[in-house]
Amino acid sequence: MTKPIRRGRNLVVRPTPRNNTRWREVFLEKLAETSNVSLSAEWASISTAQVYASRRCEPEFARKWTAALCEGYDNLEMDVLRRLRTGDSKDLDGNKFDFGAALRILAAHRESAARERAIRDNEDADAIIAEIDAQFDQMRTRAKAAERLATTDDDVTP
Repeated sequence: MTKPIRRGRNLVVRPTPRNNTRWREVFLEKLAETSNVSLSAEWASISTAQVYASRRCEPEFARKWTAALCEGYDNLEMDVLRRLRTGDSKDLDGNKFDFGAALRILAAHRESAARERAIRDNEDADAIIAEIDAQFDQMRTRAKAAERLATTDDDVTP
């Protein structure tokens, strides 16, 4: 089955995604690479309307979307730093790299990227705290077992 997509005045036919979850993986991977929703949707052969609807209706997909965007901004920041340090001012096609646009994008999304990093760091902290709590529970259980064993040994000793 195919679906038409408008490209300017021309109608382009793209295959409809066969697997409902596969397009999500492709979309999120491309989103992390490019930070471009339209390009990522096109790459995954799905409409941007469907992508945005999925983000609204699926909290897990929305969380992964935000994480992919954050990764994309991190990648852009590292690319800009690398280019500035090495003096590489040309892209792969030999065109001049637009540092101004890259810096405007980073500045515009700095707050959302920082918020996502804080959420991710907080999740990591929560996981560490949960792990420490589990270790304490194991230690308490072993201590109680050792105490019971010591008590029964005292009862058995003549």
